Amino acid sequence: MDHVPIPTLPERAVRPRLRERLTIPVLAFGGILMAVMQTVVVPLLPDLPRLTGASPSAVSWMVTATLLAGAVLTPVLGRAGDMYGKRRVLLIALALMTAGSVLCALTSDIRVLIAARALQGAAAAVVPLSISILRDELPPHRTGSAVALMSSTVGIGAALGLPLAALIVQYANWHVMFWATAALGALGLAAAWWAVRESPVRNPGRFDVLGTLGLATGLVCLLLGVSQGGQRGWGSARILSLFAGAVVVLALWSWQQLRSARPLVDLRLAVGRRVGLPHVAALFTGFAFYANSLVTAQLVQAPVETGYGLGLSIVATGLCMLPSGIIMLLFSPVSARISASRGPRVTLAVGGGVLALGYAIRVVDSTDLWVILVGAAVVSTGTTLAYSALPTLILRAVPSGATASANGVNVLMRTIGQSVSSAAVTAILVHHTMRLGGAEVSTLHGYRLAFVMAGAVALVAAAVALCVPSDRGAERSGTGAPAPLATAKGA
Repeated sequence: MDHVPIPTLPERAVRPRLRERLTIPVLAFGGILMAVMQTVVVPLLPDLPRLTGASPSAVSWMVTATLLAGAVLTPVLGRAGDMYGKRRVLLIALALMTAGSVLCALTSDIRVLIAARALQGAAAAVVPLSISILRDELPPHRTGSAVALMSSTVGIGAALGLPLAALIVQYANWHVMFWATAALGALGLAAAWWAVRESPVRNPGRFDVLGTLGLATGLVCLLLGVSQGGQRGWGSARILSLFAGAVVVLALWSWQQLRSARPLVDLRLAVGRRVGLPHVAALFTGFAFYANSLVTAQLVQAPVETGYGLGLSIVATGLCMLPSGIIMLLFSPVSARISASRGPRVTLAVGGGVLALGYAIRVVDSTDLWVILVGAAVVSTGTTLAYSALPTLILRAVPSGATASANGVNVLMRTIGQSVSSAAVTAILVHHTMRLGGAEVSTLHGYRLAFVMAGAVALVAAAVALCVPSDRGAERSGTGAPAPLATAKGA
């Protein structure tokens, strides 16, 4: 009996090459690095005035500069990725992040340190660029879980960065911390250069320089007002001028974007319900998520004499945050399965509800360490569900040539939410204090009010999620593919 030859698939289809298998882990590593870079400076802040000879207000710019640069560069680099190649722009963002670490390691001059931290802000674009690469490169059935993991890296990196930095600062020279992050950045850059292929999906056109300058000016005015309002007074002339400037500039920018043939941000698409509502949900989710990190770290370090504080060291505080990162890693595939079976808007709504539940636990008891850890873990679970669903909603609603810029705007909304959360939490804690040993410390009532506020905002995020139009066909298939009418007209 003659043997009929059986056609075989190409070797690449049967056994993916090592580079292709490592694409997801390499991109996830880049996302973790981005979050680590944002948090490593936190343990240093109390000592930086002494180490650099600068004032506390100048030192605070070590955080503000990264925030502002990230907010401005995320949508800009996202648009550049759609136009010129996502891999190319991803490598540029990682290179700027690494260069910022090297500069920080080489100097004690506060001016250079602030500029270097601004360079590190470019890393904020890593996550939206990576999500867009995953959509372009992966088959539909793998996209959901990969995007969920990529979204979770924000929390994973934040949870890892604090204990890592605290250990290095406690047992070594503070410059060593930046040398360590520079080494990690160089590793991430080399791995991305080797493992990530350039996406063939492009949206060529002329780069909107005027739109970029307008967005940058408006965001700087807005976020400076939010971040500096607590220090200078919300009713001060400078803060009010910043907010007024933000309103005027962003209004003019919106007018220019609507008239531009190739806008930096497609506002007609962005304000549609299928894209605009996920952006609003991202704003509220970012607010709710960030309150947990801010309040938990301060609460467990509060002196025992307060009656509620645990008096933990910076290293112990960082280790308390570590379980949250592990939970985000473990729950990212759960989020992908819920989105595949029920749809990402349901996942987002459930995430908002779980966030609120976590804060309810914190309101009931915030004096026992195990309850604090449980409450923080529940908040992290809700954050994982919400953050993993947001990019999936965006991917289903925008054309393939606009995924990086659209996800960049979504990450920008999270950043604004976190900035507002920081200002709101600070305002509450400052207005609810007691004297202890000649110093003002926050009261337990102030912390509980912050938890109530964050939980209420999380419920608002859940309500917004339920208002997002469903894409029943995509939800049944679990492909994550965008709806065919996801255009500026049909959004």
